[in-house]
Amino acid sequence: MFIAALIGISNGIESFDFKKSFTAFFSNVGLQHKIIWELRVPRIVMAILTGSGLAVAGTVFQAILKNPLASPYTLGTASGAGFGAVIAIFFLDADFFYKEYFVASSAFFFTMLSSLIILSIAKIKIFTNETMILAGIAIMFLFSSLSSLFQYLGTMEQVNEIVFWFFGSLSKVGWNEIGIASVMILLPMPLLFKWSWSFNLIAADDESAKALGIDVEKVKIFGIVCASLITAGAICFTGVIGFIGIVSPHIVRMLIGYNHRFLLPGAALVGASLVLTADTVGRIILPPQVIPIGIVTSFIGVPFFFYLLMKKTKEYWR
Repeated sequence: MFIAALIGISNGIESFDFKKSFTAFFSNVGLQHKIIWELRVPRIVMAILTGSGLAVAGTVFQAILKNPLASPYTLGTASGAGFGAVIAIFFLDADFFYKEYFVASSAFFFTMLSSLIILSIAKIKIFTNETMILAGIAIMFLFSSLSSLFQYLGTMEQVNEIVFWFFGSLSKVGWNEIGIASVMILLPMPLLFKWSWSFNLIAADDESAKALGIDVEKVKIFGIVCASLITAGAICFTGVIGFIGIVSPHIVRMLIGYNHRFLLPGAALVGASLVLTADTVGRIILPPQVIPIGIVTSFIGVPFFFYLLMKKTKEYWR
């Protein structure tokens, strides 16, 4: 991650060598200093926040639902965010004041709404893991279909903006966006880390967790709410960035095992490294073109996804 950050600071449309980047980083004047602090450092910080947030959210979803393929995307929360962004782009004029914040707010609202719908359905059906997964898949298809409908009805400019949002990008991120996203991502994390022992027990067996005094339903509800809040903070300003939430936890499980005391921070570190590396690769592979980060992470995630599908479940999940 540190190497990717160094490369990311030094490379872009205008590239510097490491010595010039180091000098400009600590100086207070000059065009290079402005480029680094106003364009590149915010991208790096947001990449770390987004990657760590999506990875932690994916880890929590997988533990609560006991499903190795659970993630913010397979449960429909990301599709909800996408639909929220779509309707904001569709109904607001291109020159609407602070439009990007309304788009982010709409994405956040529909992320939390999709989670509320899933929790409500699960509550009615006595909170089974299968119900939540099926409800999440239904929500995913619903919001994806609605997003496609608005794209079909939109103007060329609206469709371009919608497609760009679904590609995922850190190009419009600044320090204000980082401040807002960091609150939504970082505040729930200590609570999730505190529940690591509960996640260990729940991932093994609900009945055993209850026998040891864990309020399983409470942990599941608040865990999903916290993970959804983190997901909303991670993607409301950046757009859709896929596969990080599903890939990162499995990488860490293969390296250090299943203990969530180490799995959660490990997944956060791996997720941050993956997003930062993907963004750096997207900026330097075809200059001056910048490949959207969602495309790069998909190239990373799809092969690993097929790898998980082809392995026997018991070899990578318990």
